[in-house]
Amino acid sequence: MSGSTTRADESSASQTDVANSRPNILFIFADDWGWGDLSCHGHPYVKTPNIDRLAREGTDFMRFTVASGVCSPSRTAVMTGQFPARHNIDGHFAWVPSNAKRNMPDWLDPDAMTLPKLLQSAGYNTAHYGKWHLSNDMIPDSPSPGDYGYDDHGAFNCSGEQMPVHDDANRTIRFIESAVATEQPFFVNLWIHEPHTPFHVIPKYRWRFRDAGLSEADEIYAAVLSHADERIGEVLDALDRLGVTDETLVFFSSDNGPARGSKNAKLELSYDTATGAGFGIGAAKGITSGRKGFKASLFEGGINVPFIARWPGKISAGNRDGIAMISAVDLLPTFCELAGVKIPANASLDGISQVKALLGDPTSGRSKPLFWKYASRWPPQASKPHHWASFAVVSDRWKLLANNDGSHFELYDIVADPLEKHDRSDQQSNTVSDLTRMLEEWKSSLPESPDPKLFSNLRDR
Repeated sequence: MSGSTTRADESSASQTDVANSRPNILFIFADDWGWGDLSCHGHPYVKTPNIDRLAREGTDFMRFTVASGVCSPSRTAVMTGQFPARHNIDGHFAWVPSNAKRNMPDWLDPDAMTLPKLLQSAGYNTAHYGKWHLSNDMIPDSPSPGDYGYDDHGAFNCSGEQMPVHDDANRTIRFIESAVATEQPFFVNLWIHEPHTPFHVIPKYRWRFRDAGLSEADEIYAAVLSHADERIGEVLDALDRLGVTDETLVFFSSDNGPARGSKNAKLELSYDTATGAGFGIGAAKGITSGRKGFKASLFEGGINVPFIARWPGKISAGNRDGIAMISAVDLLPTFCELAGVKIPANASLDGISQVKALLGDPTSGRSKPLFWKYASRWPPQASKPHHWASFAVVSDRWKLLANNDGSHFELYDIVADPLEKHDRSDQQSNTVSDLTRMLEEWKSSLPESPDPKLFSNLRDR
């Protein structure tokens, strides 16, 4: 792969060409897949040949961030193009008492403007397969994924029947076959379970790593990622077989950074009501390649995740882009521009279209700051030294992190120092003041509590 790019090479298309394309869109969203958990990112034993293929045939965007360090708010940003705090979704959807305690709704508002609804209105055939978690399987009266703009779906962590975890690729392939047969553009969410706990490992994938000299926990972790990568490969092979690879824009990313158990976490079985039994947190061995923190952190280890985009002939092949600052809130306006969808004028989006960046012009920059909110403990725990920030803001090259009451903050030049090694708050007092003011203004714009229409009937009990 080449180094960071500043402009598209000859294989990239002009924006005019793209405007006339209306590609199929396949969005592969992993769960807890760390930045370092790819062989193309240098992992010492994990093998991901099919995702590596996407990186060879597309562009690997190094500075992509999700809108939260945990699942449900991160997915809310993708669906709505807004910061999840605007929906009072600041943590994962759990059972009703936990949602109520954290001042959260019990599901994402189905009346919200969502990405699949917009694409559906423009003639796209839309589908969702895999994890949902914009509600919870323990809330039976929550809306179905179909209520958010999908023509077809199979999901888990949702109300109703739970789709078996490993059926995601087969369901995706059947849907793509049907869409191609009707000559209708398609949009598919393939939101895979891996590598979230429980680890539903299959023996033949562990067998691949039997001679690698790994601990049992590392072998399990490598096996579940290998299985996920193989299913992704099956979908990519289906695009080739159906002759639509060149007309299909494929993205691979993750909802947040990797989970890690304590050093003394035991390797034992656990059970999830949506997906069943598997190995628990003792097998969580994800890495961030030097980024601070893990899942649930607002440092880069929790929010800077893989983001690879492939569109043959349009997006440059074999490039690593270390400049473009793309966020999960940008996906809705980006996908809509690519699909020729006009977003309503009254839409209050936090994201911006990043079509230029995808096509190789990362110097266009971003015109809007990025904000994060996640309740974290202060003072820091010795076992989690980078999990204290409850708020963060990024503007231009600067990132400010603050604790829950604003009594402590740190400032990083996220361009020159993407691993956040050097706190610059003492040298950049004016920048700290500016970002603090921006953060306070943003916090004051957030709703105080959820709309009661988003509460389960279980709250009455």
